[in-house]
Amino acid sequence: MTIKVKRVYEPAERGDGLRVLVDRLWPRGVAKADIDLWLKDIAPSTELREWFGHVPSRWPSFRAKYHRELAKNPAVADLRRTARGKTVTLLYGAKDTVHNQAQVLAAFLAKPVSKTKVKVPPSARK
Repeated sequence: MTIKVKRVYEPAERGDGLRVLVDRLWPRGVAKADIDLWLKDIAPSTELREWFGHVPSRWPSFRAKYHRELAKNPAVADLRRTARGKTVTLLYGAKDTVHNQAQVLAAFLAKPVSKTKVKVPPSARK
């Protein structure tokens, strides 16, 4: 999967591939025809989004908290399956092009999927 990040208000381009809106709220003035897929469940929780409020000084904490949310979010696996072998452009509505959830999600998706090993206690091995 090739991942791009773009503000939803920027015009679509041929190389965008699958255009995925990753905001919990639909952006004003954007036509549904401009978006291929809306994954509002992959966006930060309402509580986290409201706490962050796009305050740059909260960015490091926001990234860490959003990573924790993504690690247990089944929508991430759904996106990985849907986007396998494709170019995906993650779309967001925020004015800040650096401090937004799409940047965090792109970095999260770029990391290899870890295979968590389940530890079986010795008493259960019999």
